[in-house]
Amino acid sequence: MMEKLTISRLGRRGDGVAETDEGLVHVPYALPGEVVTAEVAGDRARLVAVETPAPERTEPFCPYFGRCGGCATQHMDASLYRGWKRDLLVTALARAGIDAPVSELIDAHGAGRRRVILHARRIDGRPAVGFMAARSHALVAIDRCPILVPALTRTAPDVARALAAAVNLRKPLDIQITATEGGLDVDLRGLGPLADRERQILVQLAERLDLARLSLHGELIVERRPPALVMGRARVAAPPGGFLQATAAGEEALAGIVTEACAGRKRVADLFAGCGTFSLRLAEASEVHAVESHAPALAALDKAFRGAPGLKRITTEARDLFRRPLLAPELDRFDAVVFDPPRAGAEAQTRQIAASKLRHVVAVSCDAGSFTRDLSILITAGFTVHHMISLDQFRHSPHMEIVGILKR
Repeated sequence: MMEKLTISRLGRRGDGVAETDEGLVHVPYALPGEVVTAEVAGDRARLVAVETPAPERTEPFCPYFGRCGGCATQHMDASLYRGWKRDLLVTALARAGIDAPVSELIDAHGAGRRRVILHARRIDGRPAVGFMAARSHALVAIDRCPILVPALTRTAPDVARALAAAVNLRKPLDIQITATEGGLDVDLRGLGPLADRERQILVQLAERLDLARLSLHGELIVERRPPALVMGRARVAAPPGGFLQATAAGEEALAGIVTEACAGRKRVADLFAGCGTFSLRLAEASEVHAVESHAPALAALDKAFRGAPGLKRITTEARDLFRRPLLAPELDRFDAVVFDPPRAGAEAQTRQIAASKLRHVVAVSCDAGSFTRDLSILITAGFTVHHMISLDQFRHSPHMEIVGILKR
């Protein structure tokens, strides 16, 4: 049904929210104060026309905006965007009953995202690559993505198309491409086991495309150069398909906040350590115990540590912290703990931190919901939030990084 709506505020996904007699209606790409014509279906609507534009409306810079589901906010000016994104954390803290000062949003987009996952599908008998439309499984084919680093903006779709054309697309294929110092690092997901002929074709294609490394579900197909990244004094070759922060600027900013928060601490535990984003920088001043469930990531961390000059000792431990969190007596050996879990958070580990004698904790998260749940556990155990930092390395999306510094 076509209706005229007045937008009162922004929702948590960046969509405009209109208050109607039937309830709230969410209108993607609409801004507060605007009068819009929209096709309404239940609590959601499709924007048809902006009758009265808001002064904060700006022209999107990407030709795929509004079709591709990757970005949600290119139509907002910078001031509205920053305020909305910071308020996502402020609102989440208020709902959890946590009173803590929140910094202004730190822009950590830098040169752009250094990693992208492109989806490949066969459409009309030909391979196509791109992103999914918002709230849909429909593929939006693209030729470029302007929020990526220059090394990926146009190159990544070309590389993905070449790889998709070289294999039998029996089912949907995801292609993760990372820009590294050694060149592009590519991990294919969804192919299934390769026949010898397919493997040979991919090795030859990696040569022609000048890839640093090509892997399938983390299994190495060919490595032509180490796909190295600099982390502090160390050079790290992350395992195929392994986790990295989305932008180099975001990694540097997060690591700077964490290392400053741990200044003067002799022994630090880095939990959910990955391949060393924090550990390798913390070790410039502190002894570090790095705990991570993914053994290849720990192996990469250890190799980087042994090749870096002037670092204090880093020990590693492969351990599933969801099932086997470090217990309170184990944690008591440290002067500080840093934890940066996946989106699900670290509830089991946080309960052990709460039961320990620890007095200094740095919590990092990419999900406000699990973050506030974990913080509430620590606050109940006597911790106080001294500083709360919001950091934006996922520009034009509702996602952000959060750092909380707690003491008791």
